[in-house]
Amino acid sequence: MRGKTFLSIVALAFALALLAGCAKVPQETVDAAKAAVEAAKAAEADRYLADQFNAAQDSLNAAMAEIETQNSKFALTRNYDRAKALLESAMKAANAAKDGVAAKKEEVKAEAQNLLTSAQAAVEETKKLMAKAPRGKEGKQMLEQMQAELSGVEASWAEANNALSSGDFMGARDKAQAALDKATSLSQELNEAIAKTKRR
Repeated sequence: MRGKTFLSIVALAFALALLAGCAKVPQETVDAAKAAVEAAKAAEADRYLADQFNAAQDSLNAAMAEIETQNSKFALTRNYDRAKALLESAMKAANAAKDGVAAKKEEVKAEAQNLLTSAQAAVEETKKLMAKAPRGKEGKQMLEQMQAELSGVEASWAEANNALSSGDFMGARDKAQAALDKATSLSQELNEAIAKTKRR
C-alpha cells in the first residue's frame, strides 16, 4: 500500500513538473502590444506614418499567427520565443509611430498651408487671364466652361481650408494640391488660347 502511495506521489510530482515546464502564452506581452498598436492608431499614425504603423501591425499579426501555431503543438514542445520577439518588435514600431505623429502632422500642416497659398495665387492668376481671353463665339463657350471649373477649384480650396482648420492636415494637403493642379491647368489653357489669338 505504501509502495502504491509513494508511486502515486512520484507520478503526481512528475506530472506537476511537466506542467510547470510547459511554455505559456505571453499574454501580458500580447496585451501590451495590442494596446501599443491601438494607441498609435488613435494618434492617427496609420494616416501620417503609415509605413511605421503597418510594420507594427504586421509584426503583431505575425506574432498572433505564431502563437496559434505553437498552441496547436503538443504542450511540451511549445516555444513562444519567436512570438515574444515579434510582439516586442510590434510595440517598438507602434510606440515610435505614435511618438513621431506630432512632428509629422506639423510637417504636413506646413505643406498644406503653402499649397493653399499657391492655389489661391493660381486662382487669382486664372481670373486675370480670363479677363484677357478671346471673346468670340468659341471663346465665350470656353470661358463659360472655365468659369464653372474655376468655381469648382474655389470650392475645393474652401474645403481644403476648412480641413486645415479642423485639424485634418492630410485631407487639407491633398485637397489643396488638387486645387492648385486644376488652377494651374486652367491658366495654361488660357495662356495657350490668348497666344493663339495673338498669332492670328
